[in-house]
Amino acid sequence: MTSAVDQYRQNRQRLARKKRWVIKIGSALLTNDGQGLNIEGMQSWVDQMAQLQQQGHEVVLVSSGSIAAGMTKLGWPERPDEVHQLQAAAAVGQMGLVQAYETAFGKHQRATAQVLLTHDDLSNRTRYLNARGTLRTLMRYGVVPIVNENDTVVTDEICFGDNDTLGALVANLIEADVLVILTDQDGLFTADPRSNPDAELVLEGRASDPQYADMAGGGGRLGRGGMTTKIRAATLAARSGADTVIVGGRIDDVLTRLRNGELIGTLMLADQHPVAARKQWIAGHLQVRGELILDDGAVRALKDGHKSLLPIGVTAVNGRFERGEVVACRDTRGKLIAKGLVNYSRSEAVKILRTPSSGLEAALGVVSEPEMIHRDNLVMM
Repeated sequence: MTSAVDQYRQNRQRLARKKRWVIKIGSALLTNDGQGLNIEGMQSWVDQMAQLQQQGHEVVLVSSGSIAAGMTKLGWPERPDEVHQLQAAAAVGQMGLVQAYETAFGKHQRATAQVLLTHDDLSNRTRYLNARGTLRTLMRYGVVPIVNENDTVVTDEICFGDNDTLGALVANLIEADVLVILTDQDGLFTADPRSNPDAELVLEGRASDPQYADMAGGGGRLGRGGMTTKIRAATLAARSGADTVIVGGRIDDVLTRLRNGELIGTLMLADQHPVAARKQWIAGHLQVRGELILDDGAVRALKDGHKSLLPIGVTAVNGRFERGEVVACRDTRGKLIAKGLVNYSRSEAVKILRTPSSGLEAALGVVSEPEMIHRDNLVMM
């Protein structure tokens, strides 16, 4: 019979093979607990991320630290409560933070890109899709996106509240396979290890299991998050099928050791794989905004070839829909073939009916996506 530890090791080996990683680094790690940017630590994490890329993984970095770095430069010992002070600290700190990452990745000839997001960007359909397209394009070209909350402009009404949540939302956004949260604790413990010597590290659990929220504690003086937000982030990431690892960022070669399948940190497992989770959501979506009528060739490509739906295979459009909404795909006899997230609005779709991929730019002036519906966003009915 397979022991629990053997099962844990098998799951870590599977984790190591996952392709798309979102790595979130917290403020306490990045600023040496408030003493200024931890340049040595940043270089070590960047070295390991570059190695992950060399091994075929895609990496998106979600970085805290702009406010904490700005506080250090401004000589503020405590995190302020006033929004404009926080925004000012972020504006000051973001400059040094991005420059440090650019220098560190430059040693590996890796290009980086700064991406600043607000909650409003991810709740607005158009901006959500634009952010998703930008991040996926950057990854395709081997560029490392460095994502942070846009702390210089957010208000209390639209801020994420912590970058653990932002990390989970980015994992959802790009359909990541794994979210790694680097923190100042070695992982989730059964009790607070700082006050309870009997506390034990939780090696593995299900993100959907509510017992882990009860084990989590409060946050530190620099960041807004604590273990509670990390468990919440794991739950959120699991909804799109991403596993989460909560692990100590000060552990030597932490990312390399995760890649090697070592039993470090806490692995919170999702119940489904990313594509399966996304497709289950699409299949169950009741609010279908419109219909695409497909010719027989397109139906065969979807059914037999598991292909994306291209504009050339669409003969007619019914209903009113915007980019990113769920539409039904039917054959010429009205039979429901599939549902999917459409890449074009109705007005755009009408212009590119029966149009080959090579003709999209001429028809629209700009090409958002070559597919009407990408196969990852399409579920057969």
